[in-house]
Amino acid sequence: MMASKLTRTLRDNWLLILIFIGLLVFPHAVGWLTGSSPMGVPRGDRMIMRGESVRWQAVLIELFILSILAMSYNLMFGFTGVVSFGHALFFGVGGYVLGLALEYTQMETGTALVMGILGGVAICGILGLLIGLVSLRLRGVYFAIFTLAIAEMFFIYFGRLSLTRAEDGFSITDLPQWIDPAQNRLNYYYVALILFVLTFLFIRRLMNSPTGAVFKAVRENEDRAQSIGYNTLNYKLLAITLAGMMAAVAGMLQIILNKKVGPEILGITYTVDPLVMTIIGGIGTFTGPIIGTTGLHLLETVLREATITLGPIVIRVTDIWGVLLGGIFILVVMVFPQGVVGTWARWTARSAKSEPPA
Repeated sequence: MMASKLTRTLRDNWLLILIFIGLLVFPHAVGWLTGSSPMGVPRGDRMIMRGESVRWQAVLIELFILSILAMSYNLMFGFTGVVSFGHALFFGVGGYVLGLALEYTQMETGTALVMGILGGVAICGILGLLIGLVSLRLRGVYFAIFTLAIAEMFFIYFGRLSLTRAEDGFSITDLPQWIDPAQNRLNYYYVALILFVLTFLFIRRLMNSPTGAVFKAVRENEDRAQSIGYNTLNYKLLAITLAGMMAAVAGMLQIILNKKVGPEILGITYTVDPLVMTIIGGIGTFTGPIIGTTGLHLLETVLREATITLGPIVIRVTDIWGVLLGGIFILVVMVFPQGVVGTWARWTARSAKSEPPA
């Protein structure tokens, strides 16, 4: 019985398992292909983060972070139908709580890291619950505008807070060596990868549970879900609370990677990006946010230093990335109206129906 269940699981998830194995060996494969060490270059008693393998580790770490953020947004928006324009609030507050614990307390570094993580996740969960209690009776655009206003309040507050050096922010100067991306990036790569995989598995398990079925019912028709006896407010509160906690984890990973905390992590970018990535990949799908994040992030990474020459005019792609992103978004929405994953699933189902019976 157990053997057959394991065989069925492996058969149903073989592609995801192959991708996971590929991500596990990725740093070593890049190092082998480019002749660089995935550990960096030794200098004295420490490692200097140089080389192609180390560079691509940073690219994928950021990809994992943005994917966690997009998946958390999709839990709230794609699976439950709650549209928020203030998701950056959780991303930024999580980062600030961890940064404050590391830099503004007298705790030992390892203890500060653990307490900062636990505190950040707990505070963002409470924030999500409170915001939901105050505002989830609003619907549609009214709720979205309310969440945007709350996020902007925090952005302005931290942008003027002298304790954290206002708009300049502050640097993270002390991290446990084993997780410091400036000394052991390979370790940090695997930490980010594990959290990315656990987030995906948690959301998939949740959405395949009875609670997930109610989330989908709320998304499809909240009035009907209420009419059959479900307290839809409680389920929306649960969705925004869980989404806020996962976004906080993404924010903490981001500030550890950059070793810098500033009000920019509370900016509207960290709400718009997961929204766009989710729409491009496929709203209400498990892999859609990951595919959308991967496509946009890798495209930006590859084109970041590229230039376009039009006669005497030389244009850096970085300078016009916003315009290009808008064009990509319009094109994808026209070609894939349900997102890449959603449209592919619809095409596959339509092809299966059109096939004549054997």
